[in-house]
Amino acid sequence: MNPITIALDGMGGDHAPEMVVRGADLARQRFPHIRFVIFGIEGRLKPLLDRCAELAKVTELHHTEDVVRAEDRPSVALRSGRASSMRMAIDAVRDGSAAAVVSAGNTGALMAMAKFVLKTMPGIDRPAIASYFPTTRGESVMLDLGANVSCDANNLFQFAVMGNVFARTVLGVLEPTVALLNVGSEDQKGGDVLREANTLLREAKLPGSYYGFVEGNDIVSGTVDVIVTDGFTGNVALKAIEGTAKLYSDFLKRAFRSSWTAGLGYILARSALNKLRVRTDPRRYNGAILLGLNGIAVKSHGGTDAFGFSNAVGVAVDMLQHGFLEKIRQDLERVSVSAASPAAAAL
Repeated sequence: MNPITIALDGMGGDHAPEMVVRGADLARQRFPHIRFVIFGIEGRLKPLLDRCAELAKVTELHHTEDVVRAEDRPSVALRSGRASSMRMAIDAVRDGSAAAVVSAGNTGALMAMAKFVLKTMPGIDRPAIASYFPTTRGESVMLDLGANVSCDANNLFQFAVMGNVFARTVLGVLEPTVALLNVGSEDQKGGDVLREANTLLREAKLPGSYYGFVEGNDIVSGTVDVIVTDGFTGNVALKAIEGTAKLYSDFLKRAFRSSWTAGLGYILARSALNKLRVRTDPRRYNGAILLGLNGIAVKSHGGTDAFGFSNAVGVAVDMLQHGFLEKIRQDLERVSVSAASPAAAAL
């Protein structure tokens, strides 16, 4: 297998740079063919690399003094962060010295920098943030999760194309089902933008099928493989799901600690509870993707640990190995040709 080079923002994240280095080492063990270019403060990164001899053999370290902070506004980071670890990692993808970038840093800054440096793909007006999560049927992907607060019908259509490709390449779904998130499943529900996007998707010939509208409860039930929405709604839905999961976990812990009989029940149910914990572990699904750019950019959760960061690297590797960018280009071209055919035939 041909080597793949991943650029890492060594200073991004609540627990960087330790988490980044240990996460890269875990990813190296899972994917022996990957190489790394890590950007960050050498005085903090080199001692960590020295403790990981095998990782050091496949890693180039580039010193940068500047760091994008979690509280930095995207516009400020874009103007003043040209020499930051985040910006230089993105530049490595643009220059061809890396095939993808992974950062656990400031989400807004990463999106602004990546869009400025890598540009959007032809046929894509706005990039979107996408991520996948467990459902009762398996896994589903949802986008946009916060990059675009308001969208028009064409934006939602383009998100659907990108989400469809993501489901096929990363989730391994051969014929994905795609739906628009709405306040009801009936065609007359929702505003003009949703109804127009609904019409566009019904007429499109994407791989798999278009389901129509779905509601909030369909997200975790796995009704469809790809859920499309604007960034405002998507971000609210994602945070609500994360909050509910934490609440349920807290309630469960309190229940088992409430009495000695409850504690005994925990001991008897430990095996099943461990399976539940593994299935719902957010670190397994770490790695939001900035879709629609001329390059692979993955955003790791800022508070994740090494295991979670290694999974974000794994998402980047999966996208590269399955030709994600080329498949988006092919699907956009196929859809545009299909849309032009009726007009051409009428001439």
